[in-house]
Amino acid sequence: MRRFLQNIYELLDMIKIGHSVLALPFAFMGALLAARGLPAGGTACWILVAMVGARASAMAFNRLADAPFDALNPRTANRALPAGRISRRATVLFIVISSGIFIFAASRLNWLCLLLSPLALGVILGYSLTKRLTAACHGILGLSLALAPLGGRLAVRTDLEYPVLVLSLSVLFWVAGFDILYALQDEKFDRVAGLYSIPSRLGITRARRLAAWCHAVAAAGFALTGWLAGLGWIYAAAALMSALILAGEHLLLVQRQTVRLPPAFFTLNGLVSVGLGVATWLSLGF
Repeated sequence: MRRFLQNIYELLDMIKIGHSVLALPFAFMGALLAARGLPAGGTACWILVAMVGARASAMAFNRLADAPFDALNPRTANRALPAGRISRRATVLFIVISSGIFIFAASRLNWLCLLLSPLALGVILGYSLTKRLTAACHGILGLSLALAPLGGRLAVRTDLEYPVLVLSLSVLFWVAGFDILYALQDEKFDRVAGLYSIPSRLGITRARRLAAWCHAVAAAGFALTGWLAGLGWIYAAAALMSALILAGEHLLLVQRQTVRLPPAFFTLNGLVSVGLGVATWLSLGF
């Protein structure tokens, strides 16, 4: 039992379950905008299950695919897989189970979600291989999370409108910008290992500049989403706060001598997604 519990702990730590807060609010934003309020309880429940399953499978697959590189990188060598605390077999089993949970949850939502679930799974799993092929990998990760508000919308209504499309595009740029900043930590390693990333291809200065532009586009898109959806002043205040948080991240990086991101970066980005999600809920009258 002790070994079993230890494996569960290592798996949850490996997939950073706490970071689910980055994407989950945007899935519910898509559902809230579609329902113009709270969706049905059953729908909300299955959206939650689908998001947890999708993210768990994506993160575990990412760790599995990157394990050979993680073992060579001093920053990541102590992760569960390269350090041998979790086996590849257990990780593969976890990916299969998580993917199955995601597809089953999609089937409980509606036929369109079920039909699109393998495509969504292909995108969120396929991202893990793109760093070997193109520096556009940051945008592909952004696309993976941009599917969250689209999925939330389609779980409630099987059509799309401009607000959710703008929101999804904003999420894409928000995640791409943050991932470029995250990749600053491995700029030297990626270049030596032959991996593609914006910092390893463009250098740190231009990578930071591109990340700032991505976040500027994201901030404008978040504000535009509220205007298109008629969400009012509460959401507008949250969008402004999100823009200030994103600007603060870049100012913090300018002041730091190291490119190693502090844990606060994940907290700040969590505040962006949670803040916008709560503001959407409040703006639509609970």
